Amino acid sequence: MSVEGTTERVLRLLALLQRRSSWTSAALAAELGVTDRSVRRDVERLRALGYPVHATAGVGGGYRLGAGTRLPPLLLDDEEAIATAVSLRMASGGTVAGAGEAALRALAKLDQVMPPRLRAEVRAVHGATETLVGPGVQIDAELLVTLARACRDAVRVRFRYPGRDGERERTVEPVRMVATGRRWYLMAWDADRDGWRTFRLDRMREAVATTWRFRPREHPDPVAYVQRAVTEAPYRHLARIRVHATADEVRELVPPQVGRVEDDRDGRCVLVVGAADLDALAVHVARLDFETEVLEPPELREAAARLARRLAALAG
Repeated sequence: MSVEGTTERVLRLLALLQRRSSWTSAALAAELGVTDRSVRRDVERLRALGYPVHATAGVGGGYRLGAGTRLPPLLLDDEEAIATAVSLRMASGGTVAGAGEAALRALAKLDQVMPPRLRAEVRAVHGATETLVGPGVQIDAELLVTLARACRDAVRVRFRYPGRDGERERTVEPVRMVATGRRWYLMAWDADRDGWRTFRLDRMREAVATTWRFRPREHPDPVAYVQRAVTEAPYRHLARIRVHATADEVRELVPPQVGRVEDDRDGRCVLVVGAADLDALAVHVARLDFETEVLEPPELREAAARLARRLAALAG
């Protein structure tokens, strides 16, 4: 077989290994239309190029593509290439410090080798897309890696964090990071305060992973816990409002970092939201353009009445 034919077959073999976690030699030979011996030779060619192809002997054994010491070139089909390019373009304006520049470099490499037809598809997506989300607080990528590894390996993390009594050192058992779109939060067990807490990553300083391993505890759902902490805990008032609309309809208007939407009976829902100013909250609720009922606090009804009088006077 010619060199071009061998190269094409090796690339097809790589694509097959990336498509599924494990292949038997016979299955690969059947897919490629070659012998088992040719499969073994092509596997060796991939290994020489830096692809970590692992082999398992015996009945049920076969080949699988593993992780190596460096990242080898990847093969992407059309849909994967378009999805990757679009994601990189979005990441170039993200909230991870340094990630934007890295995303642009990766996008430039991908754009250089992308067929013109796919390049046109990607540009069409971006040409027809705008974003309403403003820039968030940037997070150091090294901090993200440190916390991600600590969550994975169940080791305590130590960092300095501001509080009511000034900045102090905190030691926590991290569980999960949650991104709200504008900010990043860590849900963790606070060893000093003996309870679950959330921490904003942009407020952490001098974060280091210790060598102290911990046994993972039973914990609440991280997304729900962080959402509750973000939308309720920082505010003076906590309001519950029944909205005469489905939960999905209200979630389209209320971001998760602003309020929590709970299903209610008869196709309605309950909006739980924190506020420092009830007058301002009454305005936002009125702008939902759905029929609503204030469940609590009573002071919100008074704020709504004041708003109604002002609007009536304005209309008159």
